[in-house]
Amino acid sequence: MISKLIVGIVTAGLLFTQAAFAGRATDGTVKIIYWQAPSTLNPFLSGGTKDVESASMIIEPLARYNQDGEMLPFLAKEVPTVANGGVSSDLTSITWTLRDDILWSDGTPFTSADVKFTADYCMHPEGGCAQMSKFGGVTSVETMGDYKVKVTFDGPTPFPYGPFVGGESPIIQKAQFESCIGAGAQECTEANFGPIGTGPFVVTMFKTNDVIEMKANDNYRDPNKPAFAKVVFKGGGDATAAGRAVMETGEFDYAWNLQLAPDVIARMEEGGKGTPISGFGPLVERFMVNSTDPSPSLPEGERSTVKHPHPFLSDINVRKALSMAIDRALLVEIGYGKAGKLTCNVVPAPAAYASDANDSCLVQDIAGANAVLDAAGWERGSDGVRAKDGVRISILYQTSTNAVRQDFQALIKQWWSEIGVETELKNINASVFFGGDPGSPDTYQKFYADVEMYANTFNGTDPQSYLGNWVCSEIPGPDTQWQGSNVQRFCDPAYDALHKKLTQTGDLAERATIAKALNDMLMQAYSIIPLVHRGRMSAHANSLGGVVLNTWDSELWNVADWYRK
Repeated sequence: MISKLIVGIVTAGLLFTQAAFAGRATDGTVKIIYWQAPSTLNPFLSGGTKDVESASMIIEPLARYNQDGEMLPFLAKEVPTVANGGVSSDLTSITWTLRDDILWSDGTPFTSADVKFTADYCMHPEGGCAQMSKFGGVTSVETMGDYKVKVTFDGPTPFPYGPFVGGESPIIQKAQFESCIGAGAQECTEANFGPIGTGPFVVTMFKTNDVIEMKANDNYRDPNKPAFAKVVFKGGGDATAAGRAVMETGEFDYAWNLQLAPDVIARMEEGGKGTPISGFGPLVERFMVNSTDPSPSLPEGERSTVKHPHPFLSDINVRKALSMAIDRALLVEIGYGKAGKLTCNVVPAPAAYASDANDSCLVQDIAGANAVLDAAGWERGSDGVRAKDGVRISILYQTSTNAVRQDFQALIKQWWSEIGVETELKNINASVFFGGDPGSPDTYQKFYADVEMYANTFNGTDPQSYLGNWVCSEIPGPDTQWQGSNVQRFCDPAYDALHKKLTQTGDLAERATIAKALNDMLMQAYSIIPLVHRGRMSAHANSLGGVVLNTWDSELWNVADWYRK
């Protein structure tokens, strides 16, 4: 069972080809630009990709995924399986054997105590861990000497690779974070902004929502890596400026997430300084539909909480009509070209997990959407806006500031007006929107709007943990410091029970059937409305070697192997 699930587990030595490095810290400075600026370097306090990926240069998991979605060890000696004895025959536990040659960047040994502490940190009930779904079903994490860790689950767990695998679930140092556990996690600014790590680089300066400076880790496990002595990691601006900075001016070496129209990318490439790179994983641009009331008339701490159902989006007919009114083919054409595909699923890949039960969304149906609303009793007023029992369908639609997303907003506002829906548009600086500040009213987790649009994905090729994002316990609120992946506040006990079944199912075909059913429950409830299956589009300088685009983990997963040509 388990051996069939993990296809292509490889050793670290088989993954990388050795570049012609002159040695550690011999290639000067590499400059990276993420136009969504990191707000923290602690991915347990933010689910934002910008925060997870910038942190991945510093702190690492026991294992991660390569560019083909294959799992490989990083801080562990090997990936545990039933065949090698690391996973128990009854599938209730997994035992990791750690490398014994790893040092933290402060020179102290990396041990099993750090791994156990990381679990305790994330699983603390008052910590508001953004990655809690990775630890679903875990009942205990035990040290077995300095270099072994046993994770026990509450039942047979055929896919036990949620904890400590991938860029979203790295190991943090116990000595640095042990006074930051629980409700005080957000207050440990020094640790959150400058984590001690095992990765190739060490933070020397962090300006939130602006810039990070790093230097080569003197204690990194490969004495010849990283090739670069320094990193300048710039955040902010927009995708256009980021693309130009690499492909036209050559000011930067790597630009992430070039969410730009295809013709814009082509013109930039003509600058001759850089090369765009792209690949498809499970990244989906989508709407999250708020099932709770975000009205500012409610007391702070009660807005967008399950205490108050949404006044009109609680009606599935309204949610369905919003989806039916969208022309996804046009969105793909104007926004992404060949870097986009049509999808009606939140899990569009790998192919084995992609459902075909929701394909009616592929064709826009304005007339059908109007008919749905008519039948549900939502009548147009004199201003053309539909209402029922004194409640108007007036939507606050928020997203991050980005040229493609603002184009989408304009189009969708027009389509929704054709079905009698009033729409107010709001765009928020991406560094704030995707940040984890519990005091900010503008984060996507707090969701003080009716619908919000962004893209999300998952590490690896198995969607178990990802689909676990929408169990009831993942709903964010004041009690979790507004952390939690179930941002639309979807809660269905049947969904929770089916996800539990997925965690206990080993047969690949049956896992695919269950995963599709979970996807379909979300789609057919219109809790999530998918828009575009997006390819990742980034760019690197022609002088930068070693870059391998990875759509299954952090894009910076192999930054230790980058070098100057």
